[in-house]
Amino acid sequence: MSEPATSVSVIIPVYCGENYLRRLVEEIRLVRERWRDSGAPLVLAEAIFVDDSAVDGSPALIDALAAEHPWIVPLHMMRNFGQHPATIAGVLHSSGDWVVTIDEDMQHPPASIEALLRHAVRQQADIVYAKPDHAVHEAKSRDWTSRTFKGLMSVLTGNKHIRDFNSFRLIRGPLARAASSVCGHETYFDIALSWYTKRVSVLPLTLKDERFIESGKSGYTFRKLLTHARRLLISSQVKIVRMFGAVGLLVVLMSLVGFLWIIGAKTLAPDTYAPSGWASIMVLILFFGGFITLMLAVVLEYLSTLVLAANGKPIFFTVDRSADKVLITHFGGSAH
Repeated sequence: MSEPATSVSVIIPVYCGENYLRRLVEEIRLVRERWRDSGAPLVLAEAIFVDDSAVDGSPALIDALAAEHPWIVPLHMMRNFGQHPATIAGVLHSSGDWVVTIDEDMQHPPASIEALLRHAVRQQADIVYAKPDHAVHEAKSRDWTSRTFKGLMSVLTGNKHIRDFNSFRLIRGPLARAASSVCGHETYFDIALSWYTKRVSVLPLTLKDERFIESGKSGYTFRKLLTHARRLLISSQVKIVRMFGAVGLLVVLMSLVGFLWIIGAKTLAPDTYAPSGWASIMVLILFFGGFITLMLAVVLEYLSTLVLAANGKPIFFTVDRSADKVLITHFGGSAH
């Protein structure tokens, strides 16, 4: 008997996508039919459109598209929760062996889904992020802000994958649903994914934010960037806390060395310091300052561990990758 086809679920959060949804559905339909007609061991099982209390005519359009295409699943949120919660809701309603998340505005071409799958099985990856190979917004300030923000968060948290985070991602289905199931109100979805696997890869693709290029308007305001930064830091063990702890410990050790040096100098050359007392005061200030910094770092590290436990960080997770062999054969490559 032939192996069952690998199923793919596509998740699309929708907030203001009325002008793009029909075109997006047509692109997804072409991918679905190409796999079916070519006899590929792949099936695009469903496209889940999550209406995040959209501000335009998207909700009615989603229902109309679902009536035309039985593989479209409409979900309507009770209010606007944001892109990440909408994505998580879609993932939890999915059933695919692989889950793909894309934006509503054609920034992420559905035709590239197969390239993400090919890259994932060849690299034995569990998550593949699309990485823009050119400027996405065709605006230097907007692209620079995005790169700088991700770079800063990567340095603060010590998570190198933050630089590659992108809403166009391919995730192994069981992993995506497991991570979604533990996400709390303040959990950053991509950080939760990184709790389950280190097999994360990136694939350079040409991505263009047509909506921003045409209108000059971005859905990411400075306030939203601050919200993202806060959630990223809360969901991560902040590297800078450990750096402060190391600095505090170093200062304590330096103050102890200074104390021994002062005692030795006073014993061997009592007339060296005049007026006396300043050196010992500075040593005491350094000692207690370093000690307080070290203790604060220890407390913050402990609180960070408690927060991660409260956010649902797992002790372990297992996954079955045996089905990847069929796709590797189909794509004519070998796993590295």
